Amino acid sequence: MTENDFLSRTNSKTVENGSVTWQSPSNIALVKYWGKKENQVPANPSVSFTLDHCKTTTTLKFHKRESPAAKDEEFDFEFYFEGKKKEDFKPKISTFFKRIENYCPYLREYHLEISSENSFPHSSGIASSASGMSALALCLMSLEKEFDPEITNEYFNKKASFLARLGSGSACRSIEGSLIEWGEHADLSDSSDLYAIKYPYKVDAVFQKFQDTILLVDKGQKQVSSTVGHNLMHGHPFAEARFQQAHDNLHNLKPIFATGDLNAFMNLVESEALTLHAMMMSSNPYFILMKPNTMEIINKIWEFREATALPVCFTLDAGANVHVLYPEKNKVEILEFIKNELVAYCENGQYICDQIGNGAKKL
Repeated sequence: MTENDFLSRTNSKTVENGSVTWQSPSNIALVKYWGKKENQVPANPSVSFTLDHCKTTTTLKFHKRESPAAKDEEFDFEFYFEGKKKEDFKPKISTFFKRIENYCPYLREYHLEISSENSFPHSSGIASSASGMSALALCLMSLEKEFDPEITNEYFNKKASFLARLGSGSACRSIEGSLIEWGEHADLSDSSDLYAIKYPYKVDAVFQKFQDTILLVDKGQKQVSSTVGHNLMHGHPFAEARFQQAHDNLHNLKPIFATGDLNAFMNLVESEALTLHAMMMSSNPYFILMKPNTMEIINKIWEFREATALPVCFTLDAGANVHVLYPEKNKVEILEFIKNELVAYCENGQYICDQIGNGAKKL
């Protein structure tokens, strides 16, 4: 599919007003996306676990204006976060609407009221852009389906992913579950830079109920935004090697997922996490998002794994927090280890227990 396939068709129905609510999860990348081209196109493919408990619930109320907003006018909307009007959130949403206007021209025909809340604390250090932008994109697609009831579920999800990507790249991986791939890859004929797809190959049962305990090492705002970080891949001395590595790792995951090879999985996932941070440390300007306690946790995980042979590993996003990944069958022993050995390194002892989920749902 191309961008033109997502252009909005002529409205066959008039919709005066209404309301819709979607709940959409965050996700955690196993093969990382770092670096992007114009229009939120990824420089390399990625694959992620969709989470279950860390999610955003968004309600969109829409009321038809007497006349559409002119092209030189701002979009007509209000934004509320956890019950309070948030003017400082509006510029990001306005930028999102400008990016998707060609595909959702009906935006200017309505006054919109957007209300969002997260299942995790906003100050927890968990990125909410993936869950937030995907939930908003799904609400807009529900409005679009009011105009055009013939939209299929497949098209609905693809366009929702396409729109979410234009708000936040990783948001395109939060529409469906449980294992999602985004970005063109030679092994995946249906893969696209424009939207994410469900991973199409065999996945062993051990990966289908994986656990993710998120250790909140640092709940402060990141010193470098993801947008700035992605842009630093332009001209990065190791960029091309990194992009090829991501393609290779996605290829290598195919037999790992099929056979349930946990040792190979842990090695690849941890290597990806450390490579992501290595790219940050070797960019210009360079930066370090890991904290001393991040490293303490990583070393504790390695020591525990060596001593017990239990299948537990870590991954990292572009921040200090640590995602501890492990199979459901080992949940009791590994959670005990986390509580006894790792929680001491979390800010205020805070952590979130999550697991693999099935994607967004309409409420």
